[in-house]
Amino acid sequence: MTDSADEVLPQPTAFELVGGETRLRELVDRFYDLMDLEAEFAGIRAMHPPTLDGSRDKLFWFLCGWLGGPDFYVSRFGHPRLRARHLPFAIASSERDQWLRCMAWAMEDIGLPEPLRVRLMESFFQTADWMRNRNG
Repeated sequence: MTDSADEVLPQPTAFELVGGETRLRELVDRFYDLMDLEAEFAGIRAMHPPTLDGSRDKLFWFLCGWLGGPDFYVSRFGHPRLRARHLPFAIASSERDQWLRCMAWAMEDIGLPEPLRVRLMESFFQTADWMRNRNG
């Protein structure tokens, strides 16, 4: 018999904390809506195709797995190879910062709690910073 104080309960994943597929889709859609609407994101918007449907799906599928949910992206495309897939695009600090600002705004707009937004932004920053392939 084990003492219940010794039991370790599983911690919820970031995917679960965000609210699962429905809320994550809402976040991704808001992110791309902002990218389309706000002039301050013109630099990163220009890197995308005229229609954002495919980009929305790919980011949603990727974030599901990255946040600890279903691995939709990997099951469709294999390993994300994020840096390699983004090398054709000139990504410097300005593009990194636009992406991060757009995501922060989207997270706030859909009402994610501040502690979760801070936690996610730390992880997003590490990944976005690693994606830079140009000086500046």
